[in-house]
Amino acid sequence: MNIIVVGLSHKTASVDIREKVAFAPTNMEKPLKALVDIPDITEAIIVSTCNRVEIYVTTHDIAGGIARVKRFLADYHNLSLENLDPHLYAHHGEEAIRHVFRVASSLDSMVVGEPQILGQIKTSYGYAAEFKSSGIILNRFLHKAFSVAKRVRTETKIASSAVSVAFAAVELSRKIFDELNDKTVMLIGAGEMCELAAKHFLNNGVRGVMVTNRTFERAERLADEFGGRAVKFEDLFDYLHKADIILSSTGAPHCIIGPKDLEEVMRRRKQKPMFFIDIAVPRDIDPKVNDVENVYLYTVDDLQEVVQANLAQRAEEAKKAEDIVNQEIGQFFKWLSSLEVTPTIVALRAKFDEIRRAELEKTLSGWKDLPPDGQKRLEGLTNAIMNKLLHPPTSLLKKAGQGGRTDLYIDALRALFELQTEDEGQQELGELEE
Repeated sequence: MNIIVVGLSHKTASVDIREKVAFAPTNMEKPLKALVDIPDITEAIIVSTCNRVEIYVTTHDIAGGIARVKRFLADYHNLSLENLDPHLYAHHGEEAIRHVFRVASSLDSMVVGEPQILGQIKTSYGYAAEFKSSGIILNRFLHKAFSVAKRVRTETKIASSAVSVAFAAVELSRKIFDELNDKTVMLIGAGEMCELAAKHFLNNGVRGVMVTNRTFERAERLADEFGGRAVKFEDLFDYLHKADIILSSTGAPHCIIGPKDLEEVMRRRKQKPMFFIDIAVPRDIDPKVNDVENVYLYTVDDLQEVVQANLAQRAEEAKKAEDIVNQEIGQFFKWLSSLEVTPTIVALRAKFDEIRRAELEKTLSGWKDLPPDGQKRLEGLTNAIMNKLLHPPTSLLKKAGQGGRTDLYIDALRALFELQTEDEGQQELGELEE
């Protein structure tokens, strides 16, 4: 049984291609059931996010399975496979395992270390479990991927530093104030960047948010979203002293806050520090405000420097994460290989034991003067002979299974001894999963 991965991502397809093959989370039952109805596809999971669409399946036929999943992806979305295929990638065996472990650990994400992908894969797995399209192999596979991602988060600092301008603003605020739970943020402007920054600040425990904008209705909408207070733009300086952190991003053609504006503000604050973050281009805040005592100003360029330094740090941490992935691949691949080896060993022993018992019974049935302990001694003798005969092939199979090189030995043993492993294999798989 092989694991294969077929999909596309931000690395291979533009957003207009990705959105055409996306699966709606409210309608996962239909495609999952369609997948496991495909000949020789036994288990299936669909991962569909804004940056990737991937299908994980198990199959005995690698090439055929890949071709059938690609065809399914095109047909399900009424697309031409000829046009879709250049954007698709396919992995099997160890490479499939590596790929999914890396995706779950956010090593394949647009922003390395972002935490969302793990939750998205867990959600996808939840659908597969709910609609019974995953089984023993993909269940174990996905749980292993989750544990690998947890190791990466725990043992590296891949997600510990800000790699967006909005979050870098929060990181710099912490350096100035240490704690944010008694601080108030004022947003000057109600654009996307201000909104994102406000979410980060609230997630990091700020006490409150004020929003001002030239269009007061927009300020009210954003303030309502965050449980904050809207301030009319013309009243900005009446409220500025109440803010500890000011994030400004307007479309003004000139500076709206200068050093003289802050003299009265700082007097009313009794010289408590203020942190200004100017992410507007052109700038909203005169650089000279940095000369005012207890006033700290950072521009978008300062934030970009923080982001670039943190990206470099994440790249170093990603190397450690890759080592963890490599360690875990070997462990899981050994387990996967054992799914072929174990039923064959069980069937081989059963075959030998069946022959042993039949011949022993034939011998005992005609033995008139057998000593009282004779049957027990003959049982022990035949068992010992069988075990010694089976030891070399059993050891060889187990060793081959650890390296993933089992097909040659398994096929030979099944042919030589006419082994039937389906029933025994299913029983053993269940025991292994438990």
